Amino acid sequence: MPETFKAYQITKDEQGQRVTLTELSEDDLMDGDVTVKVEYSTLNYKDGLAMTGSAPVVRRFPLTPGIDFAGSVIESTHDRFQVGDQVILNGFGVGEVHSGGYGEIARVKGDWLVPLPTGLTSRQAMAVGTAGYTAMLCVMAIQEHRSTPEDGTILVTGAAGGVGSVAILLLSRLGYRVAAVTGRPEETDYLTSLGADQVLARQDFSEKARPLGKELWAGAIDVAGGNTLANVLSQICYGGAVAACGLAESMALPTSVAPFILRGVTLYGIDSVMAPILKRLQAWQSIVEHLDLEKLESAVNEISLAELPAAAEAIMAGSVRGRTVVKIA
Repeated sequence: MPETFKAYQITKDEQGQRVTLTELSEDDLMDGDVTVKVEYSTLNYKDGLAMTGSAPVVRRFPLTPGIDFAGSVIESTHDRFQVGDQVILNGFGVGEVHSGGYGEIARVKGDWLVPLPTGLTSRQAMAVGTAGYTAMLCVMAIQEHRSTPEDGTILVTGAAGGVGSVAILLLSRLGYRVAAVTGRPEETDYLTSLGADQVLARQDFSEKARPLGKELWAGAIDVAGGNTLANVLSQICYGGAVAACGLAESMALPTSVAPFILRGVTLYGIDSVMAPILKRLQAWQSIVEHLDLEKLESAVNEISLAELPAAAEAIMAGSVRGRTVVKIA
């Protein structure tokens, strides 16, 4: 355990929230039975909200943000982890109410950790990150609904972002046809390189939705909510399913019961934060088996700790493509 280590810390006073890259010591670590030397973290949309103060994601101060990390255990009293083990953390309130991955050292509960799967490096695990792990949970929901590639095309909204990019990689590798929705037409070549069969404009889904539209999609993965999700639901074929995992557009859902009671559409809510360990293990093993890591690398941008504030502003402006890996060590 080093005497001091670098970490971001978010504080709050009457003037508002402040984010500072500073030096902390062991006394600043929060309670937990496993201490991890963090090697990599990522920048997710929720991290952008936390770093910029755009939404009240952080609910305890002072706090080190970063909702996920990968690294090696340096201290442990937990029966599942020993010194030297490589581990991954996603969610469980880390980066919200418990200090997270934007520091060189993190102390957490061992029950929150997943062993790094064989076949992945810590950097690759964070190239996947919470966004990619969430995408896998969405794909699992589509598969568990018994939607097959023969049923038709799967729509992915927010396609150029982290969840969308990994969802396209996974779905195309599994044999599905994919329609990608984006507000950035300049990303068309990028999306087709990931495996999208067609690219649609976000504006086509932004107007108020009709109760039912033309049946176009066998299923969908949505990160937006709002009018986008309402329009998606109205266009799902009979018996299809939508996995909803985000609110980049809105928390509202201005729709009717028509898609559900007239077409038998199912809406799955995907929670990656508190998902049980067994589901996490299944998701990470499926990632190892089905994700094209070479293609994933083409969607990765690596930054340093010092570059995080600017990157957080960029993700909130909607100008970040794919996955952002943060090198910590």
